[in-house]
Amino acid sequence: MDRYVSIGDAAKALGVSITTLRRWEASGKLVPEHTAGGHRRYDLAKLRPEMFRGEEDAARRTVAYARVSSHDQKDDLERQKQVLERYCAQQGWTFEVISDLGSGMNYHKKGLKKLLDAVIDGQVGRLVLTHKDRLLRFGAELVFAICEAKDVEVLILNQGKDTTFEEDLAKDVLEIITVFSARLYGSRSRKNQKLIDGVKKAVEDAT
Repeated sequence: MDRYVSIGDAAKALGVSITTLRRWEASGKLVPEHTAGGHRRYDLAKLRPEMFRGEEDAARRTVAYARVSSHDQKDDLERQKQVLERYCAQQGWTFEVISDLGSGMNYHKKGLKKLLDAVIDGQVGRLVLTHKDRLLRFGAELVFAICEAKDVEVLILNQGKDTTFEEDLAKDVLEIITVFSARLYGSRSRKNQKLIDGVKKAVEDAT
């Protein structure tokens, strides 16, 4: 189906007369495109988006996202990826797995940015996660709201507690305190180091 059509085909698609279409154009209600030769063409994807939605949806892909906080959790990252790959393959989906190695508090991870860019650009039709916290520690709901606005289905395979929740949370808390104590006392100050050492010990005792 041609997306850009003549005024006659556009009027037929909308069920109105050519005169009505020209009146809409004169009032600014309708803005046509122009070819290199100066001919008017009307974008059916804008005039009748339902005619093209099926094709657009078919072109959007499934993205599975996996994340761990640190290098010593690489085995867990591989397990996440395997679970996601197996599930998506079983559903018969064409998919891509994006993974990150970094804190759930870090909003600048390369994989997360790639995922968000693809969602915003309309390239993603489905997002699959093993656990909600694999996306972000705080702020996942904002990403889910963006997905909803972009008509992206979100699937979370395990709604229960993540087995690495306590360990990751402890590391995230330590990261927050490290950043704020460095700003408060200076990154090389004795007070800063003393506070960090105390927090590390408390984290180790708790986990």
